[in-house]
Amino acid sequence: MPSLSSSRVMASVVGLSSAVTGQTAPRKARVQPQADPDRALVQAASVGDLDAFETLVRRYQTRVVNYVLAIVRDTGEAEDVAQETFIRAHRSLGRFRSESSFKTWLYTIATNTARSALDRRARRKRVADQSLDDDAQAQGAERVPSRGPDVETALVVREAIDSALATLSDDLRVAVVLRDVEGLDYQEIADVTDVPIGTVESRIFRARRQLRTLLRPLKETIHALR
Repeated sequence: MPSLSSSRVMASVVGLSSAVTGQTAPRKARVQPQADPDRALVQAASVGDLDAFETLVRRYQTRVVNYVLAIVRDTGEAEDVAQETFIRAHRSLGRFRSESSFKTWLYTIATNTARSALDRRARRKRVADQSLDDDAQAQGAERVPSRGPDVETALVVREAIDSALATLSDDLRVAVVLRDVEGLDYQEIADVTDVPIGTVESRIFRARRQLRTLLRPLKETIHALR
């Protein structure tokens, strides 16, 4: 379970709302049952019901953190990106017109926020490379004590998948994670990434082909650990 909590997100949202309205108590709205529960919650949140927005945060926070983690490949930064995603979503609720699902809209914000974070990281790295060696990867490596073959196998699998995903281009990685990890359909991915559905299909096909090649040795490694 990621360490990002809904209370951390909501503390930021409440602070922003108070600064704009001068009020600390949220307005409540009745949530009418609809076919799309997200839409009902979004409607309630858009008129000031922070409880409704917190429900949306709780519903999607783990998925958003895991999704952006596949893009930025840093746990702390993924949590920051997820928090910024929800803050941006809250700010923009009044402009959400339900032309797509809330989930698709939220992933669009998460994708753009993660890409902005990568751009900022690249700029920082260019500056740091002028005088310092980049040791971020070494510092980010976690030391995990041996806890038996099952844990070791799980770590090997996760490390191999993360390493394989990291070799993909940004466009391929986003497409395959949205499809195979987050379960979005092709049209939703097209909406999130703002490309034709044929491009989505091509990216997913190419990503899967590359991943199959990269992960082929994993089966033998797992067998050797058992």
